[in-house]
Amino acid sequence: MAVVFEKPHALADITFHYCPGCTHGIIHRLVAEVMDELGIEGKTVGVCPVGCSVMAYDYFNCDMIEAAHGRAPAVATGVKRALPDNVVFTYQGDGDLAAIGTAETVHSATRGENITVIFVNNAIYGMTGGQMAPTTLPGQVTQTTPYGRDTNTAGYPVRVCEMLSTLSGVALAQRVAVDTVPHINEAKKAIKKAFQNQLDGKGFSIVEVLSTCPTNWGLTPVEALQWLRDNMMPYYPLGVYKDVEEGVKK
Repeated sequence: MAVVFEKPHALADITFHYCPGCTHGIIHRLVAEVMDELGIEGKTVGVCPVGCSVMAYDYFNCDMIEAAHGRAPAVATGVKRALPDNVVFTYQGDGDLAAIGTAETVHSATRGENITVIFVNNAIYGMTGGQMAPTTLPGQVTQTTPYGRDTNTAGYPVRVCEMLSTLSGVALAQRVAVDTVPHINEAKKAIKKAFQNQLDGKGFSIVEVLSTCPTNWGLTPVEALQWLRDNMMPYYPLGVYKDVEEGVKK
């Protein structure tokens, strides 16, 4: 009998702590599947953020390191330079990567550090109660923007892939989503390419994944997926923003 579906070996047999409807679990599985398919579990080092995925070290069967808030790219840089034959990735949320970790993200990218970054964008601070994040949309209601994000006082959301695509050290900057099966399949291809880039020594690769936060958005899981399509995708268009292999520069 042919096996058509099974748990990836690189994914630990532990129940996720995430809220119902959160798509972190889908993204974790995709990362684990890619590790299995590339045969790199035994030489991979993951770096966890501070945020909803702070306990990602429990979920992957590779070596994991916990970084201080926002410092995952700096930690990953040190690991990769010390162990250049290992595969090193960070797994970060929007507050971790694009707020307190902006400098670490930008400078590791512009140096072309040969690491892989998985960036989960749900447009809000999830773990700490739903405050405005750098990626919160104009007019979006959060705990700290009860009347909606006012761009006159809070400025505009950060489009990370667009920003990083301008840097010479970036090999891949791609935005994907995990709201439908076709989008999930595309997300896996992007993650696999980002890891393969590292194996090939091409430099810094980032995959931004549009994700949901039903709890802090105040929506059901199904409503949250539709809100992502109706609101996040128009502001954060999916696609490849830079790919040195294909000569793509949006």
